[in-house]
Amino acid sequence: MDSITQIALGASIAGAVAGKTLGRSALLTGAFLGTLPDLDVLIDYGTAVANFTQHRGFSHSLLVLAPLSFLIAWGLSRWQPKVSYPRWLALVGLVLLTHPLLDTFTTYGTQLLWPFGGPLAVSSIFIIDPLYTLPLLFGCLAFLVRPPATKSLALGLLLSSLYLGWTVTAQHLVTERVKPALAAAGLGDAALMVQPMPFNTVLWRATAITDDIRVEIVTGFFDGDNELTLERFARDPELAQLVSLLPEAQRLEWFTNGFLHYELSNQQITATDIRLGIPGAHPFTFALAEVQGADLTALPSGQLPRPAMNPDALPVLWSRLTGKTPALCLRTLSAPLEGGSC
Repeated sequence: MDSITQIALGASIAGAVAGKTLGRSALLTGAFLGTLPDLDVLIDYGTAVANFTQHRGFSHSLLVLAPLSFLIAWGLSRWQPKVSYPRWLALVGLVLLTHPLLDTFTTYGTQLLWPFGGPLAVSSIFIIDPLYTLPLLFGCLAFLVRPPATKSLALGLLLSSLYLGWTVTAQHLVTERVKPALAAAGLGDAALMVQPMPFNTVLWRATAITDDIRVEIVTGFFDGDNELTLERFARDPELAQLVSLLPEAQRLEWFTNGFLHYELSNQQITATDIRLGIPGAHPFTFALAEVQGADLTALPSGQLPRPAMNPDALPVLWSRLTGKTPALCLRTLSAPLEGGSC
């Protein structure tokens, strides 16, 4: 999740656990601990792909954060002995461990058991979702105005947790809605990812991939019985095969679970993470190799510039979210022509 959300979550937990004793400093302590795992972004792992795939690695591992909690709690108990060591341990452990657990509900993926296994991604919540964050912020604001406001903090944590549970339920409902349409299109066995569109859990995006094709479906809870629109994108398995032995390509395949789009442009083979963003606005594209005739030369991986934000995107998404626009073509970010398809 975004930094503001993780800070608000950490502050809320710390205030609920030790706010009566520490006062407002509990929020500051929780806010710092809540953002601590994300400081791994300051580490340069040497290549763009390494930096991309190592984020949410060791610093988000339960196997690292759990023992670290004991050490940090010991240091804090010496700084503020009026809070017992067991209470410090509860505060630190809850803040540090809930950070990666919450991140796991997003699409990016979290290496919860690093160095064992791969990234885990539930993909039920967008990385920024105001409906999750606002209850936490209101609880913290109530604490700042009139500490310790433990009931407000507890209510904020409860509402956010219930909303997180709703995201999983909504994802299941959408998954069951799109499966018959995919099966009818001969994609019943395709790898499927279902995730919310930006900032909400009303409008969802389902992505199904095979070696040769990718199908995108946008559907929401205000669609009623409208027929689903399947938008098709070609995939090039030959390009994937060309770079399949390159360590950087293998790393991206592992990290994205195969949800990549390969493209040959200006004699360079690029790989785009199609899980994040939307077609035409995927933020993570990497140059992997250069092609000269029959020769393939691996490139020091570099990330291509992110596409510019489309100022017309939010009004279009809002119109589709509310059901005013019954279908949305992601390739053009527009409604299909009347009687036509994407």
